Amino acid sequence: MPKTTTRPAYRCTECGWETAKWLGRCGECQAWGSVAEAAAPQLRASASPVSAPAVPIAQISVEESAARSCGVPALDRVLGGGLVPGAAILLAGEPGVGKSTLLLEVAAQTARVRQRVLYVTGEESASQVRLRADRTGGVHDELFLAAETDLGAVLTHIEQVRPTLLVVDSIQTIGASGIEGVPGGVTQVKEVAAALIRVAKTRNITTVIVGHVTKDGAIAGPRVLEHLVDVVLHFEGDRNSRFRMVRAMKNRFGPVDEVGCFDLGPDGISAVTDPTGLFVEHQSGRVPGTCVAVTMEGRRPLLAEVQALVTVSPLERPRRTTSGLDSSRVAMVLAVLQQHAQIRLHSYDVFASTVGGARLHEPASDLAVAVAIGSAKLGVAPPSGVVAMGELGLAGELRRVRDLPQRLAEAARLGFQVAVVPSDRSTSRPRSPESWSVDGMRVLDVPDVSSALRLLQLTSGGTATRLRAADEG
Repeated sequence: MPKTTTRPAYRCTECGWETAKWLGRCGECQAWGSVAEAAAPQLRASASPVSAPAVPIAQISVEESAARSCGVPALDRVLGGGLVPGAAILLAGEPGVGKSTLLLEVAAQTARVRQRVLYVTGEESASQVRLRADRTGGVHDELFLAAETDLGAVLTHIEQVRPTLLVVDSIQTIGASGIEGVPGGVTQVKEVAAALIRVAKTRNITTVIVGHVTKDGAIAGPRVLEHLVDVVLHFEGDRNSRFRMVRAMKNRFGPVDEVGCFDLGPDGISAVTDPTGLFVEHQSGRVPGTCVAVTMEGRRPLLAEVQALVTVSPLERPRRTTSGLDSSRVAMVLAVLQQHAQIRLHSYDVFASTVGGARLHEPASDLAVAVAIGSAKLGVAPPSGVVAMGELGLAGELRRVRDLPQRLAEAARLGFQVAVVPSDRSTSRPRSPESWSVDGMRVLDVPDVSSALRLLQLTSGGTATRLRAADEG
């Protein structure tokens, strides 16, 4: 019998990447000096007693897993109804975005309904958290606070307090004695998360874990952390804006296309039921280089204003600067405008941005970007009360977008009079621009971007006057 030898395995201490030979640089995270030899695992599995016998699925009670409100309706919407007992939730976001403020509000609201809450902080002292609770009105007798960085101490607190809701801020600051690595490392994060989730499942404790993110916006630590938890939430926001957004990336108890909108102020965080006003600039007159787009954030339609500035460039290579928009899609829109709408932009600097820190990355905002750039180039303002939506193709055609009825209904609710949308070739609806309406708002079908600009009189050869006459009247 040939003799078998076990080849040594090497693992990156930063991201957990494994290789058969030693390397000076990790092939996954590109970290230097992080690859070290890992002990070979030894499998010693055997039959053992079960914790509970297997029963038919129809006999399993679902009452214990019924979701309850966390006290923040916007977050309940993202979670799919509220907090589920025994669920493990991972909330990740950039530093200073407001994760701790949001979770302190959730903890306070849960404590107000006589549910015991344990808030474990590893990044701040207990007095710092108390000061924030005083400012936001989150002091309650059922809210227990502990400043710990050791896993054993955290488990002891859970035994003593017996909470309904456990908040750990954050997973990268908790370390387990007897486990190799420093707190925040791959091995430590996996072991700490596994221990907390095991306690959450056995004691039916809803556990919310705060996670850090890398400079690229991804959740720091091993990817297995996202597999262990039931819900993964991303807390997004711009440092220069008070607007915050919670997005579900994984949810075993609800949809993954829901978002919650919040306003982070000096008195805490509050839900924003109608965030459209933050992304639309209210001006008394018409201004060239502006257009309103309708984007979908999950299942919620949001209106955002796109602004553009086109100036003669003194440089050999004109500048293309964007803020809140996908730079590659803006470059595509510029090429299509020059090729199919005869708007020459090769010697002009183009600046395009959104209002209020909104981020438009879906293709449905292509038409609004094209209208704003065309308006800025010609110096002609589009008619007021107009929204534009549609995906722009390389041949200049406009393609239909998803959830068009919801977008049109939201624009009509906010008082817009005209919507420019791509033509629906799958229906027998008349091709006349005034052929149909939604809640009193006219919907104008256009087949391509050139027709849309001509309809809005943003080309020198435009012949349509009824839209401008209605605007001036």
